[in-house]
Amino acid sequence: MNARTRMLTLDDIADLRAYERDRDAYRRQVIELKQRRRVAVGPIVSLVFENRETMRSQIQEMARAEKMVSDEQIQKELDVYNALIPEPGELSATLFIELTGEDALRDWLPRLVGIEHAVILRLPAATPAGTGPESRAGAGNGGGSVVRAVPEAAHEEALTRPEITASVHYIRFTLDPDQVERFAAGPVTVAIDHPEYRAESVLSEIVRAELLTDLRP
Repeated sequence: MNARTRMLTLDDIADLRAYERDRDAYRRQVIELKQRRRVAVGPIVSLVFENRETMRSQIQEMARAEKMVSDEQIQKELDVYNALIPEPGELSATLFIELTGEDALRDWLPRLVGIEHAVILRLPAATPAGTGPESRAGAGNGGGSVVRAVPEAAHEEALTRPEITASVHYIRFTLDPDQVERFAAGPVTVAIDHPEYRAESVLSEIVRAELLTDLRP
């Protein structure tokens, strides 16, 4: 599937009656898919890496909740969610700050301003010895490579405040072909290097294999 065919169209969204018939089975499939795409990074942050199917499920559920029946209504949702589908060489993720209780929210959300800029991928060296030109280019990471997330611009404008952060952010990683191959070779670490929150998680082979379906055409 190339980048252009990853985008969802009206034909991909079932009408409400058809969706209701298949909803239980479909939701089970999406839950299983998201389990392979979810990464906990420390005690209160998780990332869900999005793809075409996770975005389709979001639109189907939105249409169901809001009882959307017109093409114009659905198209507005498509325009929003298609922007979150990664193209080859990209990973797109929803970052969740998973807090419950007003006290925890009041404590953490002001402290975590800017967290959407503090998420990185650490990739391995291109060669075991770390002597090739690719390895020298990433010399600050023991021969490896670091890819920093960039917030989705349209959502960042709506979610960013100077004094308090949102509990949900949308971020994207862009990898060049060499970095994609390093990702495939593994290991790969997702880390947060925010002054108030430092944590990291090594991607499992299952997660890494799943995300390679986004990175490769």
